[in-house]
Amino acid sequence: MSTGRLRAKKKACSSDQSPDNLPVRSSGRQVKKKAAEAADDDDEASEKKYRKCEKAGCTATCPVCFASAAERCAKNGYTSRWYHLSCGEHFCNECFDHYYRSHKDGYEKYTAWKRIWTSNGKSEPSPKAFMADQQLPYWVQCTKPECGKWRQLTKEIQLTPQIAKTYRCGMKLNNSTKTEGSDQCSMPEDLRVAEVSDHWWYSMLILPPLLKDSVAAPFLAAYYPDCVGMSPSCTSTNRLPGESNLVKLEHLKSVPNVTVAGMNKYFQPFYQPNECGKALCVRPDVMELDELYEFPEYSRDPTMYLALRNLILALWYTNCKEALTPQKCIHHIIVRGLVRIRCVQEMERILYFMTRKGLINTGILSVSPDQYLLPKEYHNVSCNNPYIISAIKLHGIIVLEAKDRIGGRVWDDKTFSGVTIGRGAQIVNGCVNNPMALMCEQLGIKMHKLGEKCDLLQEGGRITDPTIDKRMDFHFNAILDVVSEWRKDKTQHQDVPLGEKIQEIYKAFIQESGIQFSELEEKVLQFHLSNLEYACGSNLSQVSARSWDHNEFFAQFAGDHTLLTVGYSTVIDKLAEGLDIRLNFPVSLENIDSKCLSWIALKHPVLVTVPLALLQKNAIQFNPPLSEKKIKAINSLGAGVIEKIALQFPYRFWDSKIQGADFFGHVPPNSSQRGLFSVFYDMDPEGKESILMSVVTGDAVTTIKNLDDQQVLQQCMTVLRELFKEQEVPDPVKFFVTRWSNDPWLQMAYSFVKTGGSGEAYDIIAEDIQGKVFFAGEATNRHFPQTVTGAYLSGVREASKIAAF
Repeated sequence: MSTGRLRAKKKACSSDQSPDNLPVRSSGRQVKKKAAEAADDDDEASEKKYRKCEKAGCTATCPVCFASAAERCAKNGYTSRWYHLSCGEHFCNECFDHYYRSHKDGYEKYTAWKRIWTSNGKSEPSPKAFMADQQLPYWVQCTKPECGKWRQLTKEIQLTPQIAKTYRCGMKLNNSTKTEGSDQCSMPEDLRVAEVSDHWWYSMLILPPLLKDSVAAPFLAAYYPDCVGMSPSCTSTNRLPGESNLVKLEHLKSVPNVTVAGMNKYFQPFYQPNECGKALCVRPDVMELDELYEFPEYSRDPTMYLALRNLILALWYTNCKEALTPQKCIHHIIVRGLVRIRCVQEMERILYFMTRKGLINTGILSVSPDQYLLPKEYHNVSCNNPYIISAIKLHGIIVLEAKDRIGGRVWDDKTFSGVTIGRGAQIVNGCVNNPMALMCEQLGIKMHKLGEKCDLLQEGGRITDPTIDKRMDFHFNAILDVVSEWRKDKTQHQDVPLGEKIQEIYKAFIQESGIQFSELEEKVLQFHLSNLEYACGSNLSQVSARSWDHNEFFAQFAGDHTLLTVGYSTVIDKLAEGLDIRLNFPVSLENIDSKCLSWIALKHPVLVTVPLALLQKNAIQFNPPLSEKKIKAINSLGAGVIEKIALQFPYRFWDSKIQGADFFGHVPPNSSQRGLFSVFYDMDPEGKESILMSVVTGDAVTTIKNLDDQQVLQQCMTVLRELFKEQEVPDPVKFFVTRWSNDPWLQMAYSFVKTGGSGEAYDIIAEDIQGKVFFAGEATNRHFPQTVTGAYLSGVREASKIAAF
């Protein structure tokens, strides 16, 4: 018998029965083997029924598929793989295949979504992103105050702000607003909701939330939506169709500003791509340093923060007349999944931070006594500052004012028929995002845009050739460019007066170039120098060549310069409503208990807003005294002075010559008269009243200081009659001359950096003392000195600091 036949026979005998069909007794070893195999089968069946999520750290012990898309969806049963979106949200492998496999029914829907996403977005158009963007159910909170439970909507329901605003437990959302029963709020809340608040939950989120139909979308059309926290799949975030992203970006670079229909043109809260240098503007795709400090948990992926912050800013600027509250914001958070709950929770923190920062809920708002714009810990904060109303909720505030009026260096004269004349500030320099433009919008005040035309009139009546003006303006700015180059490697000890440096550069240019300017060109150059002295508030011999424009290193307010025809006092009077203001109340030992001057004994913070000139003259005694560092900073700045003269005439004799311009310049006959009535402003843009206002700057301020008002008037009329020599110039029927330098409680117009000083002095003066004494005013604002806006923002800054203590 061969070996092969023997093997075959043995194989046959190994069957359950013998060749004779007789039963065979199994050995003990075979019984144990069969039992072990049966146990393995049971384990495999158990694994198939209860497969866990493979994501490390996921708390879901028995995942449930939210998609229910595939016919063989695992539901809460077995699948070969669970796909994790969050600890409470998974979809099964069968539903993954339903959309991802080209032969499945859902593939077309997935690819259509993918085309839109790829066209508009920058992030990966993955199946997980599709599920999060298109398939996750929405969650909505019951609006009954006594309930507030979160409910999951059915997958076919599309959440809208209106639904979020009105939802009640059990509400039917398909063609009906009736509820399914009166006791629906008694139903328990899904257990997954409680987990969302835990700190670890967000770290287990696979994809950051992208808001749908965000109010910020019209502002951010130049950005990839997913880079600024918005879904690329929404029509509201669609970019220009039919073009590559590169072409779109190049096209949008040429669009300097994005405006939204019906919104104030000066509201531009977001930088556009490749744009910079605009004050109070934010990058919608980047967190700023103070934001990273306040919200470090978003440093790795800032998407959620950016989405909510951008939404808040957009909501504020589309309706700045009402306080923005968390309740008004959360209805606009449209995002699928449990992450919406987390977004709503985070909204309050971000909103309060932005309020403290002064980006929102600022200006002039009508806030009810029981309404608070910050959390409870800030409600009892009090301080002394006439410029802050809404940065914090102020209680028990007392404003001590030495003069018989509020406003300080804002002082409007309303005695001229039909026109308000600012004896102090009246022009808004750069309106884009300027808080003054915001407050004018809140009050319904229109500002008059100042035109660019400014003819230069010579004594004798001739209008200067514009080409000469342009040539000397170019030359003047070229000199300042050389100053900028010179100072790059200079220390404070190497500083020189700006006027001296300008003269040095001018002489060097004449010697090296051999160019000789005409007598008229020299006079026009003097006009531009007087304009610089107007900006500095001082003769250039006192101004720092190194730091004269120190604030230009920071983003400034862009856009139009406007005339506030109703006067700044309209805004300030509104800000002052409801405050306890004590007029004619200088801080002194005669009318205040001496203990009140000692900040060690103070129970409440004090905000000092006196002008720089008074700090320099020790008008207020501090106990303990100010530090040597602060005193040095105070004295390193200059207390600049300009004066004004306003004249009302019986008729508008200048109209035919000026032809509708808002102002005209006066070319000085020589350098000694530089700054004496260098610019005349037409104070009635409507052309009904006949009022001119002019300024006196530089050394000319000293020239008129010892003259009485009539003598100043005569000098001004002599100039006007020279400028309009070809016609009769009538005597004015009314006039005033300011005397800011003689005012005992002011003694200045605005600050400047003296030779040897630096912009850092503004920051040092602004430093608080032991969290009890704070300082505000234009001379404490390094970014925006010399302006009402700078004074206002310094108040907002200090309110935020006071609130933090």
